[in-house]
Amino acid sequence: MMKLTGRLGDGFALAPDGPGRWRAGIDDSWRGWTGPHGGALAGVLIETAQRASTRDHPVRSADIRFLGRPATGEFLLRATELPIGRSTTALEVVAEQRGTPVAAATVTLGAATPTATPAHTARPAPVVPPAADCAEFRLPPEIVPVGAHFVIRPAAGPLPLSGADEAMMCAWIGLDPDLPVDAPTLAVLADALPPGIFPLLRAPVPVPTVTLSLQLYAAAPVDAPVLVRAATLASGAGWSVDDTDIWDRDGALLATARQTRRVLG
Repeated sequence: MMKLTGRLGDGFALAPDGPGRWRAGIDDSWRGWTGPHGGALAGVLIETAQRASTRDHPVRSADIRFLGRPATGEFLLRATELPIGRSTTALEVVAEQRGTPVAAATVTLGAATPTATPAHTARPAPVVPPAADCAEFRLPPEIVPVGAHFVIRPAAGPLPLSGADEAMMCAWIGLDPDLPVDAPTLAVLADALPPGIFPLLRAPVPVPTVTLSLQLYAAAPVDAPVLVRAATLASGAGWSVDDTDIWDRDGALLATARQTRRVLG
């Protein structure tokens, strides 16, 4: 199993390969339902943007498009920086395998600036037991090998594949081994839970992500575990849309994400 140390990209051997070019590898231990875990690939795209940028700004948002059916193994990543004024920059990052684009991201970085406008959030953390009081739940590694990388402690809502009447899951989640929760790690954790419709089901079906939009609200890394709540907004006609919110242990909102998925069953 690939071990993660320091930064997420280090565990995937993310390294430069010429001007605007990077390479990384995602091994079989990070395989999800049908291929490499989407959150892991999103995290690699985001960290590539951070390393490729000439500006040391925090990540503010990332819009990821999954363009094909990637396989575990090596990825070539191409990054192009597009400065936007003095305090903001965007990077376009494309991941390729065998010369074919399989994922792309637009990552926006922006400096923190003083403002007279008060801070505000409309997404308070739900009241749940602390992580230490919640039993661990493991995704079956024979079905989803990537589950071995997550420490998931359900805190509210139904479990996946329980035939429930609520399309929501809420759990404390960290990585194994542990990593600081920064922008690339948040992309992984935003995709750590099964698709939001899974509590409604009794047996798994393929529900691949087509797009993932991630917004971040905290510039500095925090410690794991974090509280992750994923819920399906609507599902039908072979498509599903999930919203995910992530808070730290003090209830501060770290990130929100929206995934558009295909339902293939």
